Amino acid sequence: MRELGRRSEAAEHPFKRPSPNGVRNAPPPPAVTHDVPLILSEQIGQRQVIVAACPAALELGMTPGMAVTQARALIPDLDIRPGDPDADRKLLDDLAHHAVRHWTPTAAVSGPDGLWLDLTGVAHLHGGEARFCQRLVRFCRRFGLTGRIAVAGTPGAAHAMARYGHDAVSVLRTGSEAQALASLPPIALRLTSEAVTAANRFGLDRIADLLPLPRGPLARRLGIASVRRLDQALGRVPEPIVPVVPEEAPATRLCLLEPIGTADAIEQVIGDLLADLIRQLQERGRGARALILTVERIDGSEQRFSVGTARATRDATHLARLFHLRIERIDPGDGIEAMRLIAPRTDPLGATALAGNLADEDAAPDVAMLVDQIAGRVGEAALFALAPIESDVPERAVRRVSPLDVPHGWPAWRRPVRLLARPEPLIGVLALLPDAPPRRFTWRGKIHSVVAGDGPERIHGEWWRRDGEVWAVRDYFRVEDDSGARFWLFRRGDGVDNATGDLSWYLHGLFG
Repeated sequence: MRELGRRSEAAEHPFKRPSPNGVRNAPPPPAVTHDVPLILSEQIGQRQVIVAACPAALELGMTPGMAVTQARALIPDLDIRPGDPDADRKLLDDLAHHAVRHWTPTAAVSGPDGLWLDLTGVAHLHGGEARFCQRLVRFCRRFGLTGRIAVAGTPGAAHAMARYGHDAVSVLRTGSEAQALASLPPIALRLTSEAVTAANRFGLDRIADLLPLPRGPLARRLGIASVRRLDQALGRVPEPIVPVVPEEAPATRLCLLEPIGTADAIEQVIGDLLADLIRQLQERGRGARALILTVERIDGSEQRFSVGTARATRDATHLARLFHLRIERIDPGDGIEAMRLIAPRTDPLGATALAGNLADEDAAPDVAMLVDQIAGRVGEAALFALAPIESDVPERAVRRVSPLDVPHGWPAWRRPVRLLARPEPLIGVLALLPDAPPRRFTWRGKIHSVVAGDGPERIHGEWWRRDGEVWAVRDYFRVEDDSGARFWLFRRGDGVDNATGDLSWYLHGLFG
């Protein structure tokens, strides 16, 4: 809403519970907290070990690497869930690619739980290192992630402070790495388990104990790799970061010998651009989902036009037909001297089955092209399908999906074809309590006499969402008036207990 520049106003909740003191703007109930410690487990050999633990579990001594049987013996009601390292790795890869596109050109995955970000030359673009760290903390909080950030002159020092430091955000001055790392354990230098065991055996409990030791004896005790890690953290040995390289979007560009301005010439150039782009997509085994055409005029200005497809495609004829709908919007001005075509969104595209069997039966029609053509005329937002959601509340029971999706899991009970965006109140309702449908009601200034009715279908509030829905009840009725129109009405409350609703009537949908 901030990007749209519009105001958002609170709307009345679908379930209302009358307040005993008449105050409607009551403070929200406190958030529900879960005190049961949570850990993630992974099968390593014949053992189930802990790979991650929540803060409550860490306070109880359940560290990663501990056997799950030992943790369960300490806390019987422990919440144990299987870990998914593949999903974690994919999330880190996505974050690294996001960082390359938005924050810094040099970013890479750091182990199973972190990222490298090289801020050299880009920190001033984000208001400085401290402000950039605050921005990263808010970014992680929006996605439900807990982030610890450290900025240092070397990757090793930043790695150690982010994982073993005492502050959630640490910004070290250049040259202060040795002083900051002195109080941390040797494991913060990314030493091997054998080196950490040797350091403990020799009484080297802190990095400060390693600093005054000569390099020769230290290498004999802990290994040459440990000395290299120490030198990398202190900046004595460089440690390059191998950044991720985002895949470049397929693109092509044509510079024209002479400026053009007619629709036929523009359509011809678009066809040539599509031929080059389709060749690139074939080499990558992908299909276009979105295309952006940029028209460069001789006065230096540009125009951009985009088309989208409901399914990945490499059909040049179909894509040209979609751009044909946009040609009338192109303003050539004094002439067009160059045109660019880029596919910012692509999906894998392999072989397509034309029929499900070897008989002479016709294959199911493919409506993807029809959807693309209609969307090109009326807009993509106008085409959608409805899919069910596991909720009894009608406002929450459906969602919009792609028009090519085939939703499953529709409930067995009937629902109206048209559901109003918000239930509309009814006046002049005549009905017998508690279970009889209304005999007469007034909606939008018109009186409707009911000749048939069915119900009630009772729907309770979802108490786990909001405290005000603990006792809320709706009784729905399907009614038909004397003109044959059929409506879906509901009454708030069960007609017995006042806490369930105020017995007001609303129209929520229309059948047929």
